[in-house]
Amino acid sequence: MQIQNLGFAWPGQPPLFSRLDLAVPPGVTWLGGDEGTGKTTLLRLMAGELAPQAGTVRAGGRVFWANPRADGCDGLTPGQCFDRVARQHPALDRALLHDLVHALDLAQHLPKRLDMLSTGSRRKVWLAAAFASGAALTLLDQPFAALDKVSMGVITELLQEAAGHPERAWVVADYVAPPGVPLAGQAQLGG
Repeated sequence: MQIQNLGFAWPGQPPLFSRLDLAVPPGVTWLGGDEGTGKTTLLRLMAGELAPQAGTVRAGGRVFWANPRADGCDGLTPGQCFDRVARQHPALDRALLHDLVHALDLAQHLPKRLDMLSTGSRRKVWLAAAFASGAALTLLDQPFAALDKVSMGVITELLQEAAGHPERAWVVADYVAPPGVPLAGQAQLGG
């Protein structure tokens, strides 16, 4: 992922980004900043969900992004969501997905619709899909929010493994860097 001279502002607001440059190498990159500094907006720009108003955003392969605030899958079960992800990401690792469903204690929720799940369980569905997707670039927005301690440990372990990947890249947007995860890069927004 290469971002050059990025400019973006919401209507009637001061610019969030003006001439922002960012390169995302393989491994884990932390995108930090306080509330309202544009972390989620930058992820949406990287995913192609929003168009930059200036500059360029270039991805070098498939990008996985699931906006945790969106409700496009509310009427679907986790399995149906996973099938949708598999259509978008043909490299999805079904064996890893199966393991993550169990590691994140999602098996009991598989027959339920997403709108019936707690915020933490919904996030775990998308995190399992993200790590199993096989995408060249995976974008994670506050991956530890609303998770139980065991699930936080699973996600930390996955990010530690991701940190050493020679070809795939993960961007973690959060207030603080993921603990114990070696970073390939970092960017602090709003400061």
